[in-house]
Amino acid sequence: MCLGIPGRIVEITDAANCLAKVDVNGVRRIISVRLLEKDMPAPDDWVLVHVGFAMAKIDETEALLTLAAVKKLGEAYADEIEAFDSSSII
Repeated sequence: MCLGIPGRIVEITDAANCLAKVDVNGVRRIISVRLLEKDMPAPDDWVLVHVGFAMAKIDETEALLTLAAVKKLGEAYADEIEAFDSSSII
């Protein structure tokens, strides 16, 4: 199962190529924010991350509620964090 996981933008690493470093539950990865280029996220913004792409900007309250709900999925959540930890877009 692939889930959309909330992550906090740490930094925009390559604005020209729409790449940002995101923190998802302590795991940091470079992701594409190209799908949000009309409303580009900034550091400390929360985004919903799916397969290496930020799919939507979300507010912190929604992000924390979503993280709490996803953590209740147990193994599916652990699998998603493991997949995120082992992935890289570049």
